[in-house]
Amino acid sequence: MTRVAAIDCGTNSIRLLVADVDPATGELTDLDRRMRIVRLGQGVDQTGRLAADALDRTFEACREYAAVIKEHGAERLRFIATSASRDAENRAEFVSGVLDILGVEPEVVTGDEEAELSFTGATRGLAGRMHLPQPYLVVDIGGGSTELVVGEDHVRAARSVDIGCVRMTERHLVRDGVVSDPPSQAQIDAIRADIDAALDDAERTVPLREAHTLVGLAGSVTTVAGIALELPEYDSTAIHHSRVPYQKVREISAHLLGATHDERAAIGVMHPGRVDVIAAGTLVLLAIMERTGAAEVVVSEHDILDGIAWRTAEAGT
Repeated sequence: MTRVAAIDCGTNSIRLLVADVDPATGELTDLDRRMRIVRLGQGVDQTGRLAADALDRTFEACREYAAVIKEHGAERLRFIATSASRDAENRAEFVSGVLDILGVEPEVVTGDEEAELSFTGATRGLAGRMHLPQPYLVVDIGGGSTELVVGEDHVRAARSVDIGCVRMTERHLVRDGVVSDPPSQAQIDAIRADIDAALDDAERTVPLREAHTLVGLAGSVTTVAGIALELPEYDSTAIHHSRVPYQKVREISAHLLGATHDERAAIGVMHPGRVDVIAAGTLVLLAIMERTGAAEVVVSEHDILDGIAWRTAEAGT
C-alpha cells in the first residue's frame, strides 16, 4: 500500500486527492478529496498571462492543500498543471510559487499526457464492474480545454482541443467584463461553431464515432448529472456512474442557456464557481453527443486525479 497525493490544477479549479493505492489488488482508497475554484485561467485567452489575483487564489489553495498532505503523511506528491499554465507567458511565476509552498514543481503536461491520465482514472473503475461495451470515449471537459480519448484497456488515440467551459465563456459570452445573461442566439451559435471546428480537427486523429460508451468527466458533466437526478445538493456518490440520456442533456442545456445568473445559482447542485461557465460546458457535452450519436453519457467522479494517483504509486513500485 502506498499513500500518495495528487493535485490537478486546471483553468477553473484546483483539486486534491490523498489516497492509499494498492497496485496488487487494484484498489484506490480515498482519504481526502477536495476542490477549490480559483480561476487560474482568468483572462489568459485574451492577455496570454496569468492574472495576479488568480495566482493569489491558487497559492492560497496550495497552502491549504500542503497542510492536508502533511496531516495525512503522503509519501509522494505529484502536481499536474494543465491548460491555463500551458498557455501563459508568465508561467515561471506560477511554477516558483508552487515550489515554494508544496516543495514540488508543477508538471505542465501536454494535452496528450493529460488525456491519458484522465482515461486511466476514469476507466479503471469501469472495467469489469458495469459491463459497458468498449471502446470507450472518455471526455474531460475542463476550463480551458477538453480532452477526447478513445481506447479499451489502453489509449488508442487522444486529442486535447481548446474548447473548455471558461475559454468558451470568455471568448463569446463576456462583454465589457460582464457575462451575457442569458446569451443571445448569435453568441450560442458562435460557441457551437468553435466546438464543431475543434471536433472536426480532433476527428482527424481520434475515431470519436467508433466508441460504444461515452464517459464524461469533470464539473460541467457532473453538474448536469446532478441536475438530471434532481439532487437537492451535490452528492458525488449518487452522481458517480450515473447515466444521463441525450434528450435529458439537451433539455438541461437549453434550460441553462435560457436562465439568468440567479436562476442558475439557485440550482442545488451548482457550485458557485460554475454558475457563469456551466452553459458553455453543457454545449460542449451536447455537441460531442450529437457528433458521436451517443444515446447517453456515463458520468464518472474518477478522472485525472485518480490517474495521477495511480501513476504516482506505480512510479514507486
